Amino acid sequence: MNTGNLNLKIVVSFLGLTAILNGVFMLLSAPFSLYHQEEAATGILTAGGVTILTGFLMWFFNRNAPKILKKREGYIIVTLGWFVLTLTGALPYLFTGTIPSFVDAVFETISGYSTTGASVVNDIEALPNGILFWRSATHWIGGMGIIVLTIAILPLLGIGGMQLFMAEAPGPSADKMHPRITQTAKRLWLIYFSLTITEFFLLKIAGMTWFDAINHAMATLSTGGFSTKNASMAYWNHMPMIQYIIIVFMFIAGTNFILTYFALKGKVKKMFQNEEFKYYFFGVLTFTIVITLIIQFFQDPNLQTTVQHPMPWGSLESAFRHASFQVISVITTTGFISADYTMWNSLATMLIFSLFLVGGSAGSTSGGVKIVRHIIMIKNSILEFKKQLHPNAIIPVRYDGRGVSRIIVFNILSFFVIYMLIFIGSSIILSFMGLDFLSAISAAASSLGNVGPALGTLGPVNNYANLTDPAKLFCSFLMLIGRLELFTVLILFTPFFWRKN
Repeated sequence: MNTGNLNLKIVVSFLGLTAILNGVFMLLSAPFSLYHQEEAATGILTAGGVTILTGFLMWFFNRNAPKILKKREGYIIVTLGWFVLTLTGALPYLFTGTIPSFVDAVFETISGYSTTGASVVNDIEALPNGILFWRSATHWIGGMGIIVLTIAILPLLGIGGMQLFMAEAPGPSADKMHPRITQTAKRLWLIYFSLTITEFFLLKIAGMTWFDAINHAMATLSTGGFSTKNASMAYWNHMPMIQYIIIVFMFIAGTNFILTYFALKGKVKKMFQNEEFKYYFFGVLTFTIVITLIIQFFQDPNLQTTVQHPMPWGSLESAFRHASFQVISVITTTGFISADYTMWNSLATMLIFSLFLVGGSAGSTSGGVKIVRHIIMIKNSILEFKKQLHPNAIIPVRYDGRGVSRIIVFNILSFFVIYMLIFIGSSIILSFMGLDFLSAISAAASSLGNVGPALGTLGPVNNYANLTDPAKLFCSFLMLIGRLELFTVLILFTPFFWRKN
């Protein structure tokens, strides 16, 4: 079937493959409940079976679709793919009764796939092991994008995948480390998988249980933030080595995976030749030093600043660890918590909030605006001052020593304008839905940037459980468009997208 030059059969077929892969990951969660003899095993197995069967039927009845995948189909598949992931991914929560509310299950699921890490579960440690693993798996799937995973096998089906990679890959551009897009996807997943396994073993050696280690490794590399503990990473405040391992891998996850690939091949110098990485590295270092000094010398010692354990105020190491942990956790949009940063000095809290609107590197699993966009916007703004003095001069924006085309500059400026308009509008809408000013603006920034914890009533020691159902659904929508970088979803709401060619 080809409606208005739109190949709907290939869309449905691809969504079926997405559902099948999602169901397989569900089945991988069941053994954790079976081993502990939890009743949740039945619900997880049922959810996996229903998802695989549904996906198979979608694929089977459309398997002979014309192997034509254009840009429009790419945008539709990616956006609807995330809806399929969300609806099917909510089934384990619903079938096991761990999250009986449909709205809550959808919120928790899309928070997982979008790697936001915001939760509506009040007692995480009471969840069955299979469900805890499934929460972390949704992070891991969404981290690099199940769409990218699937395009690695598209050559077997005779389908090209460049349109999907361009729509799914995080950041303003989809840099390739290999000329063939499927080989790029395979390399990305190999790096992703290898780093996850490496962190798992390091966390296990540092003192975590094997179950906690695999869950936190998946949540770290995906910059997700779901933990197996109510206190998040503050549970291990008495074990600094665990937190330092998480810090390092959060930083890696917030780095462009292409640069990580080159670093693993021994080309470390290439990382520091990259302009975005230099801003990322030295920006994190600057924020960490400033907040460390604030904690150490300008903090009220009567305030408890960690979720579970008081900070030993005489320890510079402790101040540095918590400062670096929270700075990296927020800028990479991971959302792990080692300390309640809302109880720090108000300047420190404001600095942390400013990072909500920054984001990690393009080509990483982090959310947010992305550092490279900020760099180009700042450079373009500086050039505007120069043009006031030399109006006839043609001065290009330069990035990494090369001129940036005006098309890319305009695209980035448009993205930022739309991002800020959505942020402002969302803050107003959430205020109308009953949130106070601080909670509304931080929830909007956190959801849109896929950060997780916010401020006010949605701060690090709280969660999103008390939001109304409309507010939860609205935040879920913000998580989705934030994860897919606005244009991929919003373009579907434009009339010209659906016009016949």
